[in-house]
Amino acid sequence: MDIIYLNELKIETIIGIWDWERKIKQEIVIDLEMGTDIARAAETDLIDDTLNYKAVAKRLIQFVGDSEFQLVETLAERVAGIVRDEFDVPWVKVKINKRGAIRGALDVGVVIERGTSTPTKLY
Repeated sequence: MDIIYLNELKIETIIGIWDWERKIKQEIVIDLEMGTDIARAAETDLIDDTLNYKAVAKRLIQFVGDSEFQLVETLAERVAGIVRDEFDVPWVKVKINKRGAIRGALDVGVVIERGTSTPTKLY
């Protein structure tokens, strides 16, 4: 399996359970590892034969920016679903954190993996 990754995608969104969190946008940071087969793209040198990480980023910026989840866990699950379903990715690892959410800690968040680590052939 090959991995296409996207690290430190910063997005402003409403997230949290406290009343004050429901009134303001906070920055969350997303790291993705997306399992796929890049052999065809490496052979053809064509963007249409690979996972377009710019398209993934744009979709997640739109979705997360418009969302208003209470839990980071829910957001992570939805992000994984979008990546897998809309971009035909068989396996994804999603890390989402809310930097500064806990005093004294750099960040806090969740890491989930969804799908199978044996990708289907893209060609």
